Amino acid sequence: MSNQDAASYPAPPEYNIFKKKMQDLTGIDLDAYKYQIHRRIHMLMQRWGMKTYDDYYKTIATNPEKLREFLDYLTINVTEFFRNANRWWELRDKIIPQIMRDLGHQKMKFWSAACSTGEEPYSLAILAMESRVSTPQPVLAIDIDKGVLAKAQEGIYSKRQVMSAPKDWVHKYFTEVNADTIKVKQEVKDKVKFHHMDLIKDKFETGFDIILCRNVVIYFGQETKTALYMKFLEALRPGGYLMTGATEQIFEYKKIGFESAGPFLYRRPK
Repeated sequence: MSNQDAASYPAPPEYNIFKKKMQDLTGIDLDAYKYQIHRRIHMLMQRWGMKTYDDYYKTIATNPEKLREFLDYLTINVTEFFRNANRWWELRDKIIPQIMRDLGHQKMKFWSAACSTGEEPYSLAILAMESRVSTPQPVLAIDIDKGVLAKAQEGIYSKRQVMSAPKDWVHKYFTEVNADTIKVKQEVKDKVKFHHMDLIKDKFETGFDIILCRNVVIYFGQETKTALYMKFLEALRPGGYLMTGATEQIFEYKKIGFESAGPFLYRRPK
């Protein structure tokens, strides 16, 4: 967390102890988030009627449902297939064809960073299949939250979550479970590899052609953002692309080493 963030939200010693315990429990370093997330944590504490941080932690640590509510409230795990559809069609119509021309072949390596419950990496796998991309390695899908990874591997979703997907793709890549629920077909599942990982602390693979990291970095402090974007730059092959969320413009992209390739789209120079 930057000095500015820390100054904006001074924390008592008891809160610092709580953060350390939560990191040991979940692997999430709350100091990497901006102070707005800290406010969310305190709002949930008040909602639950917790008077002390010790009681707050014990509730989360001993009640799986409360832990899930805490993580969902913290990370805002709300997503859908082909979220912000125009961004996906830009990948399909512009970026993937450009990569194919640059490489002279159809083999590509994709990564969905902070994949949540799986809608994004499955969308990326479907887009690759529709674009006739050859993916020798499955789409890498990582998240720090083991709970959402377990749900992602199940591949079961509400029909509302495919509203942005072309209807023929829904019929092609999903099977109906019941009137309200669908399931990703095995051929799509086979194109995705889920993995538990901490974006801030862990070492990245390299050689990616496209990395999606959307609607996550917005919650980090500036110092953490910059360090993370530098890691993404090194993870891309020269000429590879990073796509961020619709509110996550990288203002210092030139300083980090990127070149702009469009709104919320950045390229590692060749």
